[in-house]
Amino acid sequence: MQRKLAAEWLGTFSLLATVIGSGIMAERLAGGNVAIALLGNTIPTGAILVVLITIFGPISGAHFNPAVTLAFALRREIAPRDACLYVVVQVIGGIAGVFAAHVMFDNALIDPSTTVRTGTGQWVGEFVATFGLVGTILACLKARADAVPMAVGLYITAAYWFTSSTSFANPAVTIARGFSNTFAGISPADVGSFVAVQIVAAILATWFFRWMLAEDRAAPAGR
Repeated sequence: MQRKLAAEWLGTFSLLATVIGSGIMAERLAGGNVAIALLGNTIPTGAILVVLITIFGPISGAHFNPAVTLAFALRREIAPRDACLYVVVQVIGGIAGVFAAHVMFDNALIDPSTTVRTGTGQWVGEFVATFGLVGTILACLKARADAVPMAVGLYITAAYWFTSSTSFANPAVTIARGFSNTFAGISPADVGSFVAVQIVAAILATWFFRWMLAEDRAAPAGR
């Protein structure tokens, strides 16, 4: 369990260092072009997810996301106590990753975001992003488990662009990004709503894909 928790901490740390660090770098280099800045934030995020899930998947399952951990807890594939520990280290690792990015780019260590992300459109975007992410993972595990790293990386890369919220889809990421007044930040006042929507989406996606992916039972003999 210590190795699993270390993998979840380091994976979430690395994910947030990438999200925030690439966001800062992209904004500085884009010259005010928000589309270019978003692209510069998107590609590193999708790429690092492929790397992190590939290397940490065999150790901890590479959740890095309380919504994903919740899905596996609902499926009884992780014990409730272990799931709670996963969530704690994910949140702590994410915040530490934000601080590391701030240090690298000479930003204030703790700099709460002022970026407002609220409203029905944003919440629907987060629902779609999280529902799709959980579905991607569960369906891939059934169809072709070795494709999960690439599928998740590609899904998040796409969801950055097709969702109105730019696809946080992760309560630990959402909480951590509240500490960063940078391109990838979110106002702390808006964090709670995003997290609530993500949790609801994860629960509904788990139930839906349990039904969708269920094996058909063989008909009784003689029928």
